[in-house]
Amino acid sequence: MLGLKTFTFSPIQENTYLLYNDRKQCCIIDPGCYFQEEREELKTGIEKTGLTPVLLLNTHCHLDHVFGNKFVFDTWGLVPHIHPLDKPVLDRAGISGERWQLPFDNYEGELVYINHGDEILVGQEPLQVRLSPGHSPGSVAFYHEAGQFVIGGDVLFRGSVGRTDLPGGDQAVLFESIQREFYTLPDDTKVWPGHGPATTIGWEKRNNPFVKFL
Repeated sequence: MLGLKTFTFSPIQENTYLLYNDRKQCCIIDPGCYFQEEREELKTGIEKTGLTPVLLLNTHCHLDHVFGNKFVFDTWGLVPHIHPLDKPVLDRAGISGERWQLPFDNYEGELVYINHGDEILVGQEPLQVRLSPGHSPGSVAFYHEAGQFVIGGDVLFRGSVGRTDLPGGDQAVLFESIQREFYTLPDDTKVWPGHGPATTIGWEKRNNPFVKFL
């Protein structure tokens, strides 16, 4: 079973996640640490609990989810794992930072590509990769069946959905992704989103005003 710890970073209030096993190996998902004090918060939070980072995963590559990629690589030598369809999004992230008046040092090194249906191991604990485009072309979710939760990125929020007005966004595709990759999970599955509070699949199927359960 994987434990989970949440940080909320940057002016965009992005949720960064640590998943860790009983051997104290941890996976960093969507490091959004923008300010130096936020980078120190992430580093201290890992070190104080005796965790050893072994993986860096991105649900997608919009700037607020990759602010800390270079810091994580420089600190622990971890290469970002992304879906190949989001490589152009990562390449544009630095320019996006300038446009949003949030300049940052974008990661430009080696990448590991992940695809729908892949199984990523945190020690012996599997995460299933579920391609969920619409918010971005290569958005993915990471589903941990044993832990009954999914790290969903900016696809599904409590009572809302991800925006689709950014380059590569598509509302119809997003809604289809939610029906196919989220609403097919068990109702008691907890959804940890890229922004805001957690929710459950069952609650969203009953209450989400944008995507009704078919």
